Amino acid sequence: MRKLILVAHTSLDGFVAGPKGELDGFEADEENLQFVCKLTEEADAALFGRISYKLLDSYWPTAKDRANATKGEIAYSNWYNHAKKIVFSKTMTQESLHNMTIISGNISNEIIKIKEQAGKNILIFGSPTVSQSLMQLDLIDNYWIFVNPIIFGQGIALFAGLAKKSKLKLLNTKQFSNGEIALNYVVDRQ
Repeated sequence: MRKLILVAHTSLDGFVAGPKGELDGFEADEENLQFVCKLTEEADAALFGRISYKLLDSYWPTAKDRANATKGEIAYSNWYNHAKKIVFSKTMTQESLHNMTIISGNISNEIIKIKEQAGKNILIFGSPTVSQSLMQLDLIDNYWIFVNPIIFGQGIALFAGLAKKSKLKLLNTKQFSNGEIALNYVVDRQ
């Protein structure tokens, strides 16, 4: 069965964005991007909420074509363009969307069906509302949380509104030169 893996950047105090959704304060760099590209090697699908999808889709399809594109940007752009996109949205439609599945209801059943299909891992990027729904349904198998050396004080929390405890087991850590630390956890379902 395919694994559903959340990849999220957070502030030290657990926020994935500022109060209005702003992402300034996260200092992503080439080292981080190349690390994420290693995660994409074991994945063939990306899952997003509508807002995160539109944000990422406005940049990544053509990032590889920019004159000053880095090795990581080229690799991620190529992966993004070939990956199947799964988008949670009640307003988007399937019409003329290449290599994409829109999920507008029955999240649990739809994700279980996708996880049972042949293929590699499915990565969730950003999308705090969708991520929280998937956490509530116990559908996320693995977490890569990139803790950034910044305190927002307020904003959009990654783990807000969860009704139950989830026990996690630390598998791996990675420290980056910009002070960011990546923590890799698997859900302990014992």
